[in-house]
Amino acid sequence: MASKRIQKELADLQKDPPTSCSAGPAGDDLFHWQATIMGPSDSPYSGGVFFVTIHFPPDYPFKPPKVQFQTKVYHPNINSQGSICLDILKEQWSPALTISKVLLSICSLLTDPNPDDPLVPEIAHIYKTDRSRYEETAREWTRKYAMG
Repeated sequence: MASKRIQKELADLQKDPPTSCSAGPAGDDLFHWQATIMGPSDSPYSGGVFFVTIHFPPDYPFKPPKVQFQTKVYHPNINSQGSICLDILKEQWSPALTISKVLLSICSLLTDPNPDDPLVPEIAHIYKTDRSRYEETAREWTRKYAMG
């Protein structure tokens, strides 16, 4: 069941890739993907290329995929291990969602962080109290880690 669904999503992604994202199997394992997200131009991540791994559980799509940033990113909802705090990857997951929608949600999270549900409270605090310092640091990290 899961592999059929994953193959269908892969075919759909190749036919109609989401804006500024790409994804596909990292090797021969259909359950382990590598994705690339371009930093949105209207965000401090602009110009950066962010690598993300996607692990599908055996009971996908009934359980959400595990998605992690490989590229370091300064963001209130993404921690230093690359974990992402995004409701649709947790309690808001639904089998109707696809990897394409997940990648687009991550893109919009880069543009519009959610400081009220932070994974990194200190970055959320800076985002709320000193936006220009947050944007400067996010741009600096993007230059340092995402423009290799």
